[in-house]
Amino acid sequence: MRHQIYQLLGSAVALAATLASAPAAAIDHAYHLSEPNVLSVAITGDMPGLVARNGRLSGYDGDILQIAAEKLGLTIKPVPMEWSGAIAAVQTGRVDIIGGNVAWTRQRAETLSMTDPTGYFQNGITSKKAFAWHTLKDLENRKVGSMTGFSFLPELRKVPGLELSLYDSSDAALRDLLAGRIEALVGDPPVIDYALSKNPEWDLVNRAFTDDNADFPLLTGLGRQYVFGLSKENSVLAADLSAQIRALWTSCEVKAIGKRYGNISDANYTPSGENFRVGVDRPAGWTPPTCGK
Repeated sequence: MRHQIYQLLGSAVALAATLASAPAAAIDHAYHLSEPNVLSVAITGDMPGLVARNGRLSGYDGDILQIAAEKLGLTIKPVPMEWSGAIAAVQTGRVDIIGGNVAWTRQRAETLSMTDPTGYFQNGITSKKAFAWHTLKDLENRKVGSMTGFSFLPELRKVPGLELSLYDSSDAALRDLLAGRIEALVGDPPVIDYALSKNPEWDLVNRAFTDDNADFPLLTGLGRQYVFGLSKENSVLAADLSAQIRALWTSCEVKAIGKRYGNISDANYTPSGENFRVGVDRPAGWTPPTCGK
């Protein structure tokens, strides 16, 4: 592939290396970090989400987390790993935080402290332009690829006749789609859109689901949220990061960051009409952030 989407950093980023120096600031001792004053970040390597490049975090969530960490006086430490093990790594304290196209779900909220959203999304189907599939029925009796550990997999398995192949990287899934080993792919919308924008010769298209089917809420729902996830004992840090994230929404800087990575659709900045986090991991009166609010 001319542009490889999945990039494990390997020797490019030593696990002990730290990124940009943090400003002098009082560190909240209620933070439970793997190293004092250092925020260790799971790097799963998908652009435009979160990667480490040239001494800083990069990508949409990467830029947001870099800004937030600096505001809180924390130094960033990247820890490359596979997505399939990243959530467990946060739960066990191997790393402090995971981000980069991590979707909020009720199940994850039960085991992780999750921040306010960095952005919004709706899942879709990647297929050949000649097909341009965008409904659940389009996936019936098809060979479909997706990613190990994705929250909507139980729903995807309910599609009649669907034969599911799971991958550890978007790059591997796209290779199989191009080779005809699978007929469609349901992956991270920003990652797929970024890949397709860099490779128009692939003749692929990613179309959002038009079903918005209540029986498939994680797969087809509108306005789902991307968040950062921390351990339950790091709820204070999650709240402080949320405050920094909300400030970037208030100033609309999220849109300026998104523009750098091709996140220009209004859907990236528009929450669901259903305030589904209230009563789960947010109190009454909480509302998802929007630009200028």
